Amino acid sequence: MSDLELPHAYGNPPLTAVLRSTPEDFQVEEILGYDADGEGEHALLWVEKRGANTDWVAKELARFAEVPPLNVGYAGLKDRHAVTRQTFSVQLAGKPDPDWSAFQHAEVKVLAATRHKRKLKRGALRGNRFVLVLRQAEGDRALAEQVLQQIAQRGVPNYFGEQRFGREGGNVALARAMFAGKRFDRDKRHFLLSAARSHIFNAVLATRVEQGSWDSPMEGEIWALAGSRSWFGPEPFDATLSERLARGDIHPSGPLWGRGETPAKADAAALENAVAADNSDLAEGLVAAKLDQERRALRMIPQNLAWRWLDGDALELSFELPAGAYATTVVRELART
Repeated sequence: MSDLELPHAYGNPPLTAVLRSTPEDFQVEEILGYDADGEGEHALLWVEKRGANTDWVAKELARFAEVPPLNVGYAGLKDRHAVTRQTFSVQLAGKPDPDWSAFQHAEVKVLAATRHKRKLKRGALRGNRFVLVLRQAEGDRALAEQVLQQIAQRGVPNYFGEQRFGREGGNVALARAMFAGKRFDRDKRHFLLSAARSHIFNAVLATRVEQGSWDSPMEGEIWALAGSRSWFGPEPFDATLSERLARGDIHPSGPLWGRGETPAKADAAALENAVAADNSDLAEGLVAAKLDQERRALRMIPQNLAWRWLDGDALELSFELPAGAYATTVVRELART
């Protein structure tokens, strides 16, 4: 199911617009959630890049510091067609800091450097802060205002973004080929396993959006804790759970498919098992790959969402998202881009 086919929570988007007309129209700032130690054998670098790939920047930092590429760490991949600020760690192992101001690339700047005791690991971040500009925005502005207010209050379906699925969504087809016996290298295999899992999750979420249950409980619901990978349930839906759901402390969840039975029960389990059966080659391949069942929130509520119109037909959006969430899933409820 492509991004264009995924159902919307608030009906057809009220606007059409152009996103990423320049990298400056898509700005991302990483939120690590902790400060550098101030000492240790790793240099923790605050780096700004424009139109550059995260992995390429890591390799260039390693080359400049004259260390192996494995000595460089980062918490997450950031969009290439954007202006992004994120943290990298460089293990220097007894070496002095190079002159980071001499790291000269037109696309990349080292803005700050301090010492840290540990290598930065993938996923070790709290979230990301976004400032996006939608150009040539046309449509019903009054309805757009209503949708933005609903997004601020209720959130959006927490779909995996199109980046997860590769060019024209081709990673799902490649995952099916892999499970049928085609061989890929380790890194490509990792991406294809992620695409297969994401496809099943999006299909479950799409079904619940169509049913109107993406932000409300089903019988047998498993609850995801906001800002955490933890989950609990099922248990009877009572006033306490209702209050926690209303304030965004918990969200309904969907499966990241793998070995074992879904922990959901009753109606929620029936829906998830039906979707897995419709994608049996992917589900069985994920089990054979020995991935365990995990969960992901079905709902995502942007924090500090704000918007304003610029220069007639340009709309600026700013918000913060938890790690693993996609800015494009917010934008798609508002505008076709």
